[in-house]
Amino acid sequence: MQMANTYFQFKQFTVHQEHTAMKVCTDACLLGAWLAADEPILNASTILDIGTGTGLLSLMVAQAKFSTPETLSSLNISSAKNSSAKITAVEIEPEAVKEAIKNIEASPWKENIIVENISIQNFNTTEKSVKKLFDCIISNPPFFEGDLKSPNTHKNLASHSTALPWKELIQNVDRLLKVEGFFYVLIPALRAYTMQKLAAEEGIELVEEVVIFNAAKQKPFRVLQKFQKTNNSVKEIKRSNFIIKDAENNYTEAFVKLLKPYYLHL
Repeated sequence: MQMANTYFQFKQFTVHQEHTAMKVCTDACLLGAWLAADEPILNASTILDIGTGTGLLSLMVAQAKFSTPETLSSLNISSAKNSSAKITAVEIEPEAVKEAIKNIEASPWKENIIVENISIQNFNTTEKSVKKLFDCIISNPPFFEGDLKSPNTHKNLASHSTALPWKELIQNVDRLLKVEGFFYVLIPALRAYTMQKLAAEEGIELVEEVVIFNAAKQKPFRVLQKFQKTNNSVKEIKRSNFIIKDAENNYTEAFVKLLKPYYLHL
């Protein structure tokens, strides 16, 4: 029997994931491609990736921010500002950190991404660094709270929110995000309102929501959310749906357009 690859090859970088509990998946790639093309991300000088895992989101953002004009054109981006910007990728799981560092060191953007092996609760808490705030924060956080756990402790750490409950995630986003800064997150569709409510309690307002369907006739399974830390009330939330596959089980035109700059075989 042929073994599956222990890496995922993108057009401009490779994600090795042999020792990482949470592998590259379609919904995480959707989050990365969606937020990487967003204006606040492209203009940001400082970006924080909470729970980076393999470094996937940081690498997708780096491709969008630091690529050549030709590549930016393929991303439907006219220009990316702050080409000297820094992305800080925080991860608690040691094996994931090793692979994230390996993936980033092998990429064209190793000078732009810093990986730290620390919990977000303990990150940036010393007096020396307490004033370090970020323009944007991105996260593909642990989803599950009351679900049955795996015998794999590394996978539990990556997928169960016992180490990082959502309330603590939002409190740390509030602590580390600049006023008027943006927070991007991927969550299960059934818990979208929970995240919105927790964020609102900290003065972090939902400004955009994309509901993800695997196919048109199926129930939604993930939601992409964009929040802003603001003192102003959000008058209208931008809402849309996104379908991954059509009736013939092929990727939709919208999916191909969004992921083509990254996926090797699109």
